[in-house]
Amino acid sequence: MTRPWIEIRGIYGGMPTLPKGKKLEDFGVNAIWVGSSGVTTELTKSLHDQGVKLFAEFNTMHESSFLKDHPDAAPVGIDGKVSPPPDGWQGVCPTHQGYRQARMTAFRKTLETAPVDGIWLDYHHAHASWEQAVPNMPETCFCSRCLKLFRTSTGIDTGEGQAAEINSRILKDHREAWVRWRCEVFTDWVREFDTIRDEVRPSALLGTFHCPWSLEDFDGAVRNVLNIDLKAQSAYIDVFSIMPYHARFGHATDIGWISRQTAWLGKHLGIKGESGERKRIWPIVQLADWGESVTASEVPEILDLGTRRPSSGVTIFHTGGLNQNPDRLEATGAFYRSIASSSEK
Repeated sequence: MTRPWIEIRGIYGGMPTLPKGKKLEDFGVNAIWVGSSGVTTELTKSLHDQGVKLFAEFNTMHESSFLKDHPDAAPVGIDGKVSPPPDGWQGVCPTHQGYRQARMTAFRKTLETAPVDGIWLDYHHAHASWEQAVPNMPETCFCSRCLKLFRTSTGIDTGEGQAAEINSRILKDHREAWVRWRCEVFTDWVREFDTIRDEVRPSALLGTFHCPWSLEDFDGAVRNVLNIDLKAQSAYIDVFSIMPYHARFGHATDIGWISRQTAWLGKHLGIKGESGERKRIWPIVQLADWGESVTASEVPEILDLGTRRPSSGVTIFHTGGLNQNPDRLEATGAFYRSIASSSEK
């Protein structure tokens, strides 16, 4: 079986532990994703010498250490109080200029460090814990800074009263305006990331790891609560890496969910997985034990579903899952080699 439209066969999480004497090419791997702090010129050169691309993963809205010295960056809930981290997931207010500047500086530094082939935004969504079968998604952020910017940007009078009263009124009477404004805030971050990429390393792809839900799932929470507007972000993003982690998200017995969500994304964004398209979809699929376990025997089906059009690439979550179960690595290698074009074998 060959799938010539699949240009990327990747692994997320750094270099896997390979059997002695083996190289990445022996497993059909031609791309590795690492966290931005792991990007070095040495790693980049080593991978490039093997014909392997290096992509950096960049944390945008989950750098919780910033709150230690900047408590005013903590997201505020409907009640007017700081919203506790849902299931331990600590987000940051997207309108805090100090935080935004800090992340932009870190983003620029990553691109300046080494000639990476691309950089992927991660955790680019509102304060929420959605990476599980039952998501925990509080409504935020209603800090004074956000409310002032919302009123200024929309011209909406939010009225008088206690914080909880005002915030509830916004969601009741002006919800669409609120959601649209929130999405614009997050999209503007993407615009600035794109600008920096173009300035520092224009040859690098700008990608995003993002929630796999459709606009119908969880009452439209991907837009209404997480504030991810994929169509708006597509003005700046080159590659959409949807995250259909079937075992984690309650679909362990319905693996076909992987390709259904990818197909929905392609239809939503007008991406077909054809050669020459400016925008691409490269899903990141789950081979690690997170939620339900994933067996080596399931690997071929998971990767088959992840490489169906409109996908034109795929990567694996994650290196640790391959290291813990060498059979999964062997199964991955067998599939990747089977779909590589004849010129790459």
